[in-house]
Amino acid sequence: MTAFRRQFGADDVALESRASSFSGYFSVDTVTLRHRLFAGGWSSPIRRELFQRGDAVGVLPWNPRADEVVLIEQFRVGAMRGSDSPWMLELIAGIVEPGESDLAVAHRESEEEAGCQLTRLEPIATFYPSAGACSEQIRLFIGETAGADHGAIRGLDSESEDILVHQIPRTEALAMLDRGEINNGHTLIALQWLARHGERLRADWHV
Repeated sequence: MTAFRRQFGADDVALESRASSFSGYFSVDTVTLRHRLFAGGWSSPIRRELFQRGDAVGVLPWNPRADEVVLIEQFRVGAMRGSDSPWMLELIAGIVEPGESDLAVAHRESEEEAGCQLTRLEPIATFYPSAGACSEQIRLFIGETAGADHGAIRGLDSESEDILVHQIPRTEALAMLDRGEINNGHTLIALQWLARHGERLRADWHV
């Protein structure tokens, strides 16, 4: 049985035009493109609005000795939907600034958002949260920590952040996952990864 291979790649798209449609806290481009078709030939020109918000790094801090994860609670405007609470329980994340490495983002955001020092980092996954409309790529890590500023309110006033820090036993975080109480993609992915790989990581880290 041969390994799976995608039929098309980056060279199978022809970008005909790109123009800025909006620029604010985030930005929107309007693009016109054609791409190859599975049945052969090329598509007709397709016009799409593309949301630009930059790439991000997310990190799930984990204390493997206490077997606790660090999660943060904060308001998210996109979650204002009916009776749903727009406050989310999330891992730590931040936008990658120009010239900044992913590891630098992970360390910076962990300190800013949770008062958390990371001693080791391991990559989890790279993914596009909404590739049908947004160019953002998220790169996830798990980080070893001895703990965080549990119960503290943190964040930068300059970014209107109001963040509550939690340390939660891994078993409880995974139970919340099973109950559908974790409702954002990057945290779902990281906790599922920890459920699958936590014991292997303990051995690798000699915990």
